[in-house]
Amino acid sequence: MKLKDKVVAITGAGQGIGRALAFAFAERGADVALLDISEDGLKATRDACAALGVRAEAFQANVAVEDAVEAAFDEVVARFGRLDGLVNNAGITRDALLVKVRNGEVVDRMSAAQWQAVIDVNLTGVFFCARAAAERMVTLRNGGVIVNISSIARDGNIGQTNYSAAKAGVVAMTATWGKELAQHGIRTGAIAPGFTATDILASVKPETLDKLVAPISLKRLAEPAEIAHAVLFVFENDYFTGRCIEVDGGLSF
Repeated sequence: MKLKDKVVAITGAGQGIGRALAFAFAERGADVALLDISEDGLKATRDACAALGVRAEAFQANVAVEDAVEAAFDEVVARFGRLDGLVNNAGITRDALLVKVRNGEVVDRMSAAQWQAVIDVNLTGVFFCARAAAERMVTLRNGGVIVNISSIARDGNIGQTNYSAAKAGVVAMTATWGKELAQHGIRTGAIAPGFTATDILASVKPETLDKLVAPISLKRLAEPAEIAHAVLFVFENDYFTGRCIEVDGGLSF
């Protein structure tokens, strides 16, 4: 896909990887529909993208709420007149051990609320947004690309039962949709980032950060722009669909 003058929707666009994605598409000349729950973050991203000379519109929506997603994508198409791509980037964490044991006694466990919050946003939200985008792409008959942000944690990570399950599900959905949607000219892809230099990790203690970096072959965190570059590859390579790309610096858990 040639991105100039295309319309790409990006969830979780208010900060971090989502903001880097918005910049990357804007720099390629694509107009961007920016979705996030944070109004302030959305405005900042929108203004920065508009300064690059493209059309940027903000849509405040919670991806875990079906009606909100449907309304947002209706508005995207109403404002732009087309929809060529979607990047499902919005996500949260609610980390906890399945069961926390001290001196042979269970003292805590992952709560149902912690489980459900992550599944709602990171898995069901991806489903809601992809379904809404695919329906509109089929109706508009212009084809399109859907990229889902997974994680290296999809293979399992201590303290992240909920997050790992969701991110594994994202890859499975990506493969399924690649098979289902090809006949409509819609391609799919997933990106599995490793540890990335976002605001969340900026507050981590140096000694903790050293432990995170130690098993990474390249001995550093990814930059958000490097994750965005991988997403651009999926969009621009017309023979790519249904697969997951790991961008983790050679990380081994």
